[in-house]
Amino acid sequence: MAAAVLISTGTAAAAPAPDTAAVPGHAVTGYWQNFNNGATVQKLKDVNDAYDIIAVSFADAAGQPGAVTFHLDPAVGYGSVDDFKADIKAKQAAGKSVVLSVGGEKGAVSVNDDASAKNFADSVNKLMDEYGFDGVDIDLENGLNSTYMTQALKAVHAAHGDVVVTMAPQTIDMQSPQNEYFKTALGIKDFLTVVNMQYYNSGSMNGCDGKVYAQGSVDFLTSLACIQLEGGLDPSQVGIGVPASSSAAGSGYVSPDVVNAALDCLTQGSNCGSFKPAKTYPGLRGAMTWSTNWDAANGNAFASQVGAHVHGLP
Repeated sequence: MAAAVLISTGTAAAAPAPDTAAVPGHAVTGYWQNFNNGATVQKLKDVNDAYDIIAVSFADAAGQPGAVTFHLDPAVGYGSVDDFKADIKAKQAAGKSVVLSVGGEKGAVSVNDDASAKNFADSVNKLMDEYGFDGVDIDLENGLNSTYMTQALKAVHAAHGDVVVTMAPQTIDMQSPQNEYFKTALGIKDFLTVVNMQYYNSGSMNGCDGKVYAQGSVDFLTSLACIQLEGGLDPSQVGIGVPASSSAAGSGYVSPDVVNAALDCLTQGSNCGSFKPAKTYPGLRGAMTWSTNWDAANGNAFASQVGAHVHGLP
């Protein structure tokens, strides 16, 4: 996922706590770009209604180690921070969750000791209260310490019992339950919402059957999801993350019908490729895309096709 240099437009008075709706059993997550990188520029209110969880991308590293802040980019077109907050509330009123994503390709937030864990949690809690965010997305692509990130997220959960926590690890980060990202997910399993692994910019990876699968195929999606499903996560905590178009990532784009086939394979045992899981996972959470902006630039193909399929799962 790409990062951007953001410009502050100032802050406004604290918003009331969000009227949080429960994330649906089968949910679609989309990243919303708080910058202009050539994809369709959107305000939050422009995000397609198919998206149940909208991850605002991205938080910025603040002055203290581990702390994060958020600055609305003028390129997105908001006249004020209050207008942005109003759009968050409107999405929530429509049953959506809006979370703040920490990280991205160039995100430099390090949580590796007690002090930085506290700074992270305190700053996330403050931003949730100020903007009305429903939670936080962990998209740290440059390393993660499971001990202290788990500690930090538990502190966020302690302050916001209904927090929505999503994660977007790279494929290499979820190859084993012993990996730091995987250990973090398992460490917060009692309140983790969903892990939407990035099945792109990856190269070939091992599936849960020990065979190597190339990205861009149904088998890649299903065999790697199987590692998470058999490694300790609940099916409701597993989603498939893919680019919204070939322009949205360096590699790994698959058409909506491939994503839908993988969803069918994992939930119902149908439309599988050469890899077929030993059992089905009907409670699988759903799918994610980078990004709602690239999806809009691609005619909202992901929202209309994958979104409809996810919401139609039994």
